[in-house]
Amino acid sequence: MRRSISSQRGMTLAEVLVALPIITIGLLALLSAIPLATYATQDGSQTSTATFLANQRLEQVRNAQWSAIPAVDALGVSASSTAAPQSGGTTTFADESPMAAPYAAYTRQVRITDCGTGGGCTGIINSGMRLVTVTVTYKPLSATGQTAGPSSRAVPVSMVIAQR
Repeated sequence: MRRSISSQRGMTLAEVLVALPIITIGLLALLSAIPLATYATQDGSQTSTATFLANQRLEQVRNAQWSAIPAVDALGVSASSTAAPQSGGTTTFADESPMAAPYAAYTRQVRITDCGTGGGCTGIINSGMRLVTVTVTYKPLSATGQTAGPSSRAVPVSMVIAQR
């Protein structure tokens, strides 16, 4: 009885020596992608947090009372794009720069535009409506985990609110 040599299993030394550099190059490529993946995850987390904070303040603004009868205006209007909204000389939604912990790396501002004056709001001209824009700003991290220089990133969220 003869045994067939072709049924043997395993790899030869030559095959192992050829596969080793290929596997090494693949592993090095994966290791170089880890900082980039970490940066992308961190950037997504910061943007998501900024959007959450903007929506949180937008909900508070939406729940503020603004009615014609009785005449109540807890919303206010911003005198300019750099001024916080005011009603009767009182600031209704002050700028938060920086925000309270654990969001000290973020700033938040509210700007309210009267849709009945000027060019209106996104094509709407109605004194019973106001455009509310909440902007949350933060300094993004670089791929090395450090603050990316003096530049900052802003996340604006807007909504048109009608008088009740």
